[in-house]
Amino acid sequence: MLVSSQLSQTPTVERLIHIWADRYLPDLSPLSIGTDSAARNALRDASSSNGRAQTVAKLHKHLVEQSCSLAAIQTKNLYNPLPEILDLREASRLAKFASRIYLKILEIYQESPSVAMSSRDVLLETFGDSSLAAWGLPSIDKLAVTLEPLLLEFQEQHQISKDWRTLGFITTQINFSNALLFEQLTLVEQVLIRPYFKFLEEQVALPWQRICATAAACELDSPAFILVEQMLPMVSDISTTVYDRLCQSFRSHYSRRGRLDHPAVKHSTLRDLSMFQAYLWLCVLQGNLNVVEQELVALCVMVLESVGVPWKMIAVGNECLVNEILNHVDSQQQILLLPYTQGMTKAFNRQ
Repeated sequence: MLVSSQLSQTPTVERLIHIWADRYLPDLSPLSIGTDSAARNALRDASSSNGRAQTVAKLHKHLVEQSCSLAAIQTKNLYNPLPEILDLREASRLAKFASRIYLKILEIYQESPSVAMSSRDVLLETFGDSSLAAWGLPSIDKLAVTLEPLLLEFQEQHQISKDWRTLGFITTQINFSNALLFEQLTLVEQVLIRPYFKFLEEQVALPWQRICATAAACELDSPAFILVEQMLPMVSDISTTVYDRLCQSFRSHYSRRGRLDHPAVKHSTLRDLSMFQAYLWLCVLQGNLNVVEQELVALCVMVLESVGVPWKMIAVGNECLVNEILNHVDSQQQILLLPYTQGMTKAFNRQ
């Protein structure tokens, strides 16, 4: 759930913002830029001002609105066991709000400065650079501030729908919209714009901004802050490890979107495992389990079971996640963390 959060310019906040921003560096691995001169040229052309304009031209207003409408219908069909939640007229209304967000993102994308990449060495150097500015992306906090009014409005439209549970469907609708828009782009264009779309999907599902904002009340040497700063860069790797274990434990599982190894299901599962971790670290910084008990568990009850994810899998996944996290901290940090991990496990087991 997106909650408006002001980001102050304190050392603790700035350090976590840097970690947050690193999640949205373009992944160039699909392009083979180290060995393929054509791929390097295509990347350089697509990242130029003219290339970005051509990408945006492909994703014109009518196409975006059409894709968002189709995504809303796909979301409705996915949650078909709850047909009262979202009728077609409502899907169309919500799609209009979603399309406004995408059009703003495309506007930001086109205005971003081009990336100077004239040689293989420059490409490789840029690939290893953790600075968003090197890729022409706006700073993550500015991107969050720019999109926040539109995202909050979109979220509010879901909340005033027939059933407040539709709040949990926002991420699915954005996920479907992203996939449909990617179909219109070349692989190089997808690589460059994917960080923006990934940010959008995570911004409505994962409380990264709230984690950074909460850090303002922490000292740099506080055990809670040190722990969170240490663990946030590991979120993706931990999610992958736990996902692999779930695939082994639930080989025969088949949800409404398919098996666990289906690419779309894998994407959503990894995102949700990252979401669980983000909520845990928000709890650690806040000093209580309120957001897990009042938001995360409720969201899982609303959404995951609706798409055929059994509660046993959710509980097992959460337990695997907790154990993997504890394996990455020292004994003193385990003492600090145990009240939160035990409380999180109990919250899910109660369901």
